[in-house]
Amino acid sequence: MAETIGELKTGVGEAGSLEAFGYKQELKRALSFWDLIVFGLIFISPTAPMAVFGSVYNHAHGMPSLVYLIGLVAMLFTALSYRTMARAFPVAGSAYAFATRGIGVSVGFFAGWAMLLDYVMVPTLAYVFAAAALNAMFPDLPRWVALMGFIVVVTITNVLGVEATSRFNKLMLWVQLLVLAAFVVMAVIGITHGVAGAKVSTAPLFQKGFVTPPLLFGALSIAALSFLGFDGISTLSEEAKGGSSAVGRATILCLCIAAVLFVLQTWLASLFVLGKPAFAGGDASDHAFVDISAIVGGQWLKFGCAVLCIALGSAACALAGQAACARLIFGMARDGKLPRFLAHVSGKRRSPERATLIIAAITVVVGLLALDQLELLSTLVNFGAMTGFLLVHVAVLWHFGLKPGRNWFEHVLSPILGFAIIAYVVWNMDEKAQLLGAAWLVIGLVVLLILKLRKQPLEALPEA
Repeated sequence: MAETIGELKTGVGEAGSLEAFGYKQELKRALSFWDLIVFGLIFISPTAPMAVFGSVYNHAHGMPSLVYLIGLVAMLFTALSYRTMARAFPVAGSAYAFATRGIGVSVGFFAGWAMLLDYVMVPTLAYVFAAAALNAMFPDLPRWVALMGFIVVVTITNVLGVEATSRFNKLMLWVQLLVLAAFVVMAVIGITHGVAGAKVSTAPLFQKGFVTPPLLFGALSIAALSFLGFDGISTLSEEAKGGSSAVGRATILCLCIAAVLFVLQTWLASLFVLGKPAFAGGDASDHAFVDISAIVGGQWLKFGCAVLCIALGSAACALAGQAACARLIFGMARDGKLPRFLAHVSGKRRSPERATLIIAAITVVVGLLALDQLELLSTLVNFGAMTGFLLVHVAVLWHFGLKPGRNWFEHVLSPILGFAIIAYVVWNMDEKAQLLGAAWLVIGLVVLLILKLRKQPLEALPEA
């Protein structure tokens, strides 16, 4: 290979060519720009606020829509950093690949290790959400049975390859959007008739005297969970027909579409509980949106929100999360940072099936152990994702910030603002999640030291 390692680290070489970065094209390039949008929306889930509406409402003193608007601004800086790095390094691996190429191999390992916590826990959390939603509608169905059923179906779909995953994603996206459209229509009708005292109000967006930084950022740490997933698009860089350009555009657009849907549904739902300071704990909070949907449209709409949006929507999110995690593991294993047998790609389907199966096995164990630990799972997902986001911002600053010709907004101001916002969220997370997350990073340090002692090629990027 003609390029030197130094050139590879700066991204010099044939634009969009994996060979320029020391890799072969093993995964199948089958995803269009709109396939990427669908994947991102499914990973985020357009109806994600339904599952956490009660918690966000309580923490935001009845202003959930404002929290999601602030969440959009906060996440846009991170999305811009992802777009910047995806253009420079169009390889699978997401935060791991970006930190590795932008800063160095050891830092890249930590970024990948942190994101593993996110990407492993996202499918698990989604399965637990799905099982809880089904149990709410069908109390005689044990949660563990529902969880196992979802894991089997999702894993089989992912093993069949990225095209099968894309087809399933499209189907589930349409189902969620149709139910959400029905909720919007019925909510508007209910507001015009004053159902449950509903009326047009700006209270879900702003309440004078209650808007304080601690309140908003405290709620943001929960709401941020709803936005997680846009970053997963970058794991598909080697399977996107449009390459890094399509990945960058899809990341930004997907985040904006999700934010509009989040604000709309939480604003409408809040109008049916105007004046309510908070939901009671337990089921009253967990099922808040579902209970409101019953007021809005009766039992059929409650079924649609609980089963089609939360349960099946969570399963679709798990599908996307498992696919993203498998490709992160594939990228790390290909570089020797995880066991190399996990970099195996199936001959016919050209998908990382071993990485997919190992994720399924992990989610079975963690899911069964954490069936009643939704809040802890949520904060662990946030910790892993936010840590990876922090390192992506640092990678942009490190790689571009001191170079001539840099874009001051994209390469300096945006990553600094993004880093500051994410750091504040991490600082104000649940203490138990911080401790468990820190323990995960310590385990990563041990793994890194073992790799160094075994003289793995940690200080060199892979050759062709």
